[in-house]
Amino acid sequence: MTRVSPVAWTLRVAGADDLDSIMSLETSTFETDAWSADSMRADLTSTHTHYIVAHRDSSPGAIEGYAGLLAPRGGNEGDIQTIAVSVGARRLGLGRLMMNALLAEARSRRAREIFLEVRADNPAAQALYDSLGFEGIGVRPHYYQPDDVDAIIMKLTLKDPKDSVS
Repeated sequence: MTRVSPVAWTLRVAGADDLDSIMSLETSTFETDAWSADSMRADLTSTHTHYIVAHRDSSPGAIEGYAGLLAPRGGNEGDIQTIAVSVGARRLGLGRLMMNALLAEARSRRAREIFLEVRADNPAAQALYDSLGFEGIGVRPHYYQPDDVDAIIMKLTLKDPKDSVS
C-alpha cells in the first residue's frame, strides 16, 4: 500500500499585490456574496488587519487559500473577516492551519475575544470553528444576501499564553 505524504503549505502575509489572486478565489468561492475588490483592497492595506495567503510548497505561485483578521493592536477584540480555500485544497488541513495562524496573530495583538460569522448552511466550516473552541452566541437573520441565509455568530475566548500549562 502506497502512503501519500501530507501536503506541505507555506503561509505568508498578504498584500495589495495579491489582490487579483485573492479576488479570483473570492469570487469562485463566494459566488453570490463575494466582497468587492475595493473592500478587499482596503482590508489588505489597513494597519488594523492581518491577511495571509497559502500555497503548496510544491507550487509556490498558486494561491490556494487566504484568510483575514481584523484586530487593532492593543484592542481586546478581533474578528475573522474571511477565509477561503480552493476546491482542490479542501479537506487537507489548510483551513485549520490558516485559522491557527490568525489566532496566533490575534494573541500577538493582545486580543482576548475573537468573533466570526459563518453561513448557517455551511456545516463544514461550523465544524472547523467548533473544533477550534468557538461557540455559537447568536444568529444574524438573512445576513448573507442575495441568498437570504442566516449567519451564526461565534466567539472564542483566547487564553493568555502564560496561562498555558506545559
